[in-house]
Amino acid sequence: MNSAKSGAMTGSSAVLRRKVAEQVGRAECAAWQTAVAASLAAALLAPAAAGAAEVAASDTSGATLSEVIVTATRREEKLNEVPVSTTVMAADQLQALNMSGMDIRQLSAAVPSLQVESSNGRTFPRFYIRGYGNTDFTTFASQPVSLVYDDIVQENAILKGFPIFDQADVEVLRGPQGTLFGRNSPAGVVKLESAKPQLGQFSGSVSVSDGTYNTGNVQAVLNLPLGERTAMRISSQYQHRDNWVDDPVNNTHTMGYDDWATRVQLLYQPDDTFSALFNVHGRTLDGAGIIFRANIIQPGSEGALVPGFDPSKWYADGYVGQTYSMAGGNVHLTWKLPSLTFKSITGYESILHYNTIGDIDGGYGNGNVFCVFNPGGCTAADASGPGYIPFPVETGGGIKNHYQLSQEFQVFSTGSGPLQAQGGIFLFKERTQDISHNYAPQLPLVELDTTSALQTNDAAAIYGSVEWAATSDLKLRAGARFTHDHKDFSVPIASAPLPPPAVAIATANKFNWDLSATYQIDPGVDWYARVATGFRAPSFGAPTPATANSPAVPIQVAVSEDNISYETGIKADLFERKARVAFDVYYYDVSHQQLTAVGGASNVTQLVNAAHTKGRGAELEFTANVTSNLTFSLSGSYNYTEIQDPNLVIAPCFNWSFAIPAAACTSLSPPAPGGVYVNGDPLPQAPKVIADASARYGIPLGSGEAYAFTDWSYRGKMDLFLDREREFTAPPLVLGGLRLGYEWAEKKYDVAVFCRNCTNAIKLVYGINFENFTGIINEPRIIGAQFSAKF
Repeated sequence: MNSAKSGAMTGSSAVLRRKVAEQVGRAECAAWQTAVAASLAAALLAPAAAGAAEVAASDTSGATLSEVIVTATRREEKLNEVPVSTTVMAADQLQALNMSGMDIRQLSAAVPSLQVESSNGRTFPRFYIRGYGNTDFTTFASQPVSLVYDDIVQENAILKGFPIFDQADVEVLRGPQGTLFGRNSPAGVVKLESAKPQLGQFSGSVSVSDGTYNTGNVQAVLNLPLGERTAMRISSQYQHRDNWVDDPVNNTHTMGYDDWATRVQLLYQPDDTFSALFNVHGRTLDGAGIIFRANIIQPGSEGALVPGFDPSKWYADGYVGQTYSMAGGNVHLTWKLPSLTFKSITGYESILHYNTIGDIDGGYGNGNVFCVFNPGGCTAADASGPGYIPFPVETGGGIKNHYQLSQEFQVFSTGSGPLQAQGGIFLFKERTQDISHNYAPQLPLVELDTTSALQTNDAAAIYGSVEWAATSDLKLRAGARFTHDHKDFSVPIASAPLPPPAVAIATANKFNWDLSATYQIDPGVDWYARVATGFRAPSFGAPTPATANSPAVPIQVAVSEDNISYETGIKADLFERKARVAFDVYYYDVSHQQLTAVGGASNVTQLVNAAHTKGRGAELEFTANVTSNLTFSLSGSYNYTEIQDPNLVIAPCFNWSFAIPAAACTSLSPPAPGGVYVNGDPLPQAPKVIADASARYGIPLGSGEAYAFTDWSYRGKMDLFLDREREFTAPPLVLGGLRLGYEWAEKKYDVAVFCRNCTNAIKLVYGINFENFTGIINEPRIIGAQFSAKF
């Protein structure tokens, strides 16, 4: 696949929809249906919830659920009172997911409407909320899901992979967050908050686990008081896996990694009115990235793997590897006055080194396509496999230099009156220079060409939000934000000729707003409604030189996209807060959505804007302490997406049937001049159904508790590319986990055995559609043991 990849790559469709006007009308009707359905749901659920609380007044079978405090609105509030569809990850769930050495992709399908994937392994994760995301794997790709770590936006997708450890909070905010979180968050925000230093407390923890393929995970935390008003917190995590995949062609082994991250925080709080929090963090990674496996998909199937497929074998003649390091820091200053709080948040992030190389064709051999037409002229050197390899592709890419600097000033009202407000100013600057290569197909690596692109991004915004308690039960909120975003793009290095232009500029000025209402139907039962907008700034696609198999591509520019979303739902505590339920429905309309047509028959990464993308769906979360020993959680979502652009045409998947009849994938989208129409197709990586269930059961035993925790997630089938391609459909995936343990001494010590992907389900999760039936699979089963201690 051609360059600027940050390394390795990342039914029948209906006939053209009748008319654009009919489509819009149908979408507007869907929006009204969504609103009506939500109102009916609220009307039905609210009395039931209130009644349940009364009926269960004498029920003491289960313990009370802890009150959940979130910062979805940039200030602390009770979860039920926030007019945003929000999920807070439970500690048991995070602990179970993390023990198998999994990276941030562990969040995928563990939360309603959240899908996370990567074609770069443990770096460059791509997030999708409610089916809305971006499959672009290039260095300069922007995403409509923002990841905010300790109040600092992680703009470049490579930064978004920082590990999750020693967390105070993991929140997933669904729907546009343009007012308080700014640009590039029209789909939502994944918000991570580190555990903070504690004054006057000497404490810490250590956790060690090991499992299949020597998959090890070590976490250590130390909280040190440095006098009465100063404290330091040091947190670190090391993850390791041995090479577990054999490559008989090169007689090598791959897919291992060493991933280390650490964070040091210093808190200084001289009195109750001022605090300063300093944060320094970094990460280093050395591993295989991800491997592309040639012809593992059965032709004519919906992503089924070929019979006899062995995940521990990879037949390729190229190299796969990845090295990465980053460092960052931030400073939080807080001043508290009698009726106002001021905050200053300064952040700096830098990718110090990033290089990733992959054998994209996923096989071996010269790939001499002409041999197909003249079998008698073929020699042993022309042999290739596994299956049909029409041409070899070995590419690599990385970061030559990068930094981002952000500054935010905030002010909050803290009085006791009915009117509360907050406002702020946000400043952002980023400079990114990438480098990409094409290599000769076999080892040793021989560089064929090099391209380096440079992008600078400057942004500034001013925002504000007001909340008015109209009555004791009704709260109304309104927010607004104005953003200026400017980008410059150039190509300072190109060893092969590139088509003009050599530079490009894009500027956007956007006004975003939101309106919401929260009504307390009964104590512990809240209904909310929200209308919100968001936008994604213009994006560039790096140019690529021509190769023997692909045409040259100039600098591509996608204009900014806009989203408006309508949402309503209900949040309720039931049975004297022994159970909690949240349900919402939504509808959104994205104008000029930035989409990436990846690969296709011409092997070109095409950056496009779709006229409209519509989405609608519903989300449910339920948690209950069934008894004092048993806790049960269930969540799920339904997401329907549709591209609405009758003029959008992209290149379909490969078709080598002229050479080998079986070497052609099946595009289900209607044919068009120069490609296929995608009007009416769903968005890629947008499963309609996501579900998750977990349960924890504990039994007092001796001086401690024996417990079992299990969690199961379901991700429905989904298209992998913009057009609908039968073979490149990821089938449904069910992943289960189990943890059996014993904790004692007031939960200071814990020993457990665990498994992740307990059933060893191996499925297609991504693919390469320009050459053959090449695919990427999910993580294998890991069985292991863990010990942890707190002091």
